Amino acid sequence: MKKPKASHNGELRREYKRSDFPRGLVRGKYSARLAAGSNIVRLDPEIAEAFPTSEAVNEALGAVLRAARAARLTKRSGGRGRDKLPTSRTR
Repeated sequence: MKKPKASHNGELRREYKRSDFPRGLVRGKYSARLAAGSNIVRLDPEIAEAFPTSEAVNEALGAVLRAARAARLTKRSGGRGRDKLPTSRTR
């Protein structure tokens, strides 16, 4: 009795051979494209423990960014006129 031919109806096979992939198997073929179109960042384990969710990370980084911007604005003013109170001219 002959074995029936395997039909290619879109199901996965149990095993694949290299000949099933005529262009070859290349590990990490799309990694550069994925990295370019992604904003995923790898955290060190100790930092990941401190910030269990992406919301926690975003909140902390937002606070750091706001503090850095505030520090830059303070530094730019150079302290000129800081001691004086604003005055208004009245007639």
